[in-house]
Amino acid sequence: MHSKGNSCCCSFEDYKLTTEWLLNQTHHRPKVAVICGLGLGLLADRAANKQIFRYQDIPNFPVSTVQGHEGCLVFGTIEDTPCVFMQGHFHLYEGYSLCQVTFPVRIFKLMGVESVLVTNASGGICPDFKVGDIMIIKDHINLPGFAGQHPLCGPNDERFGIRFPCMSDAYSKVLRGLTMEVGAELGCSDFIREGVYCMVSGPNFETIAEARMLLILGCDSVGMSTVPEVTVAKHCGLRVLGLSLITNKVSLDYSREEKVNHEEVLEISKMRAEVLQKLVTTLITRCQQQSINTH
Repeated sequence: MHSKGNSCCCSFEDYKLTTEWLLNQTHHRPKVAVICGLGLGLLADRAANKQIFRYQDIPNFPVSTVQGHEGCLVFGTIEDTPCVFMQGHFHLYEGYSLCQVTFPVRIFKLMGVESVLVTNASGGICPDFKVGDIMIIKDHINLPGFAGQHPLCGPNDERFGIRFPCMSDAYSKVLRGLTMEVGAELGCSDFIREGVYCMVSGPNFETIAEARMLLILGCDSVGMSTVPEVTVAKHCGLRVLGLSLITNKVSLDYSREEKVNHEEVLEISKMRAEVLQKLVTTLITRCQQQSINTH
């Protein structure tokens, strides 16, 4: 499981072993999982009673190889809600199989998690979006999936979910509405958007022709993660909320000279980190208070 390569397939025994190891190592029994995107690992900072495990110390867990992804699993509580935070997630471009990329999501399911909040950094395609905007993901386009790179390919394990899951409601309408409400309360309405996220495999940023194609397809932002985890979470019957931080504007114009870079993305992530932290912690508390059962 620590080996890279697209030939890897995780067995139920792999998931079970890792789950049992974590349950034996921590007294926390998380109900909410937060997957922290690039530069957003400090979303876990507000958790109390923290217990931290490095990815390399967890049996079968992949290891982050990208700058800005800390590579720790953090258990703790927000108010009275038991949570687990992934400080860094995994990508196809790192050489991992989609089975490995989505491995933690099934661990969360087996641990008793009910809701998954996924955050990422993405490039804005929608002309109305500005750098620093927070986009609530209402839907996605899975470009690698169109080419057969899909986390549910291969034999289906009914212990996790059905063979042909519906993805038209992958992102909980209730949680999206709640995010709008909380954003308004926190005074963030001016930079909270809602839109369609597109996943590409990376690691290069998009060409201008590719960006123009994505705009025609109806994409509002583009990134290199999130969709595999959301797909597996939905397959497992988990409620999902996705938040995407617009860290750069994707170039649609050949005359534009500035070029996007990884450092710029990290800088914008730091700038909006505190607001996202407040938004996420308030959402976690509100979700648990309402005990929403609607997916």
